[in-house]
Amino acid sequence: MNWDAISFDWNQVRAFLATVEEGTFSAAARVLKTTQPTIGRQIAELEDRLGVTLLERSVKGPRLTEAGESLLHHVRAMSDAATMISMAAIGQSAEVSGRVRITASDMLAVGLIPSLLSPLRKSAPGIRPELLPSNDIKDLLSREADIAVRHVRPEQPELIARHVADLPTGLYGSRTYFEAVERPSTPRDAADHAFIGIPSGEGLLSTLRSLGIPLTQDSFVVTSDSGVVISGCLKAGFGLSLLPVALCDPEPDLERVLPDLPTPQIPVWLVTHRELRTSKRIRLVFDRLAHGLAQASAQLRN
Repeated sequence: MNWDAISFDWNQVRAFLATVEEGTFSAAARVLKTTQPTIGRQIAELEDRLGVTLLERSVKGPRLTEAGESLLHHVRAMSDAATMISMAAIGQSAEVSGRVRITASDMLAVGLIPSLLSPLRKSAPGIRPELLPSNDIKDLLSREADIAVRHVRPEQPELIARHVADLPTGLYGSRTYFEAVERPSTPRDAADHAFIGIPSGEGLLSTLRSLGIPLTQDSFVVTSDSGVVISGCLKAGFGLSLLPVALCDPEPDLERVLPDLPTPQIPVWLVTHRELRTSKRIRLVFDRLAHGLAQASAQLRN
């Protein structure tokens, strides 16, 4: 082993990679929780140690040199290895305390996940859940989250996925909305109502048509990528929407219509990294969520 060849500081490598990924020295300083002069100094020290210039400084910001470009993929490999070391160490931890980051769609993160985690306040008060409401798929491989609640099964072999529930859906409207219009008595009647949906909602449109509701894109009077916004528009009386029963039935201002309609179920997968599954605190949160989601799903089917 040539120890002289790897004598540079890992913090210097982090500073270089963060600057490339974030685009500026100041942005790199923010994500690494340090100062801009420190970032500049660490990169300069790394360049001095390696004997090459990695970044050109200009008024437009740092720009990769040819040498920097050629070394970048090696630096990213080091970052991946460091992440794996961190995950392996966390996986060996027996402490039932510390932060556990959970990502879920904004509707589940607001309307369901908190109640499922509540018992942990008594059984494991040292655990500090961090909820990351997002409708994007967070990358568990790069530790953006420890546990993900997803509606599709991931394909990466490094991940452990458990199908824990199928959440029933229903067609809902608000009492405010039904003060102005008549409740639909058949699927065909529902097609005469206004709907709330998602942008580019061909899948939703196809689902509703398969239920005998012949909608068009013009039927959707408001759309949003946010489940919380859709819920807000539903309560405000914009129209009807197809949403999870678990989130809508407890709402006193919402009414389910056409309850016999064979609406689809939403599959729920709990996902974590294989290394993290051996962490006691992450396993505890994972199992608590799995139990809670399965129980909620079973109660709604009964």
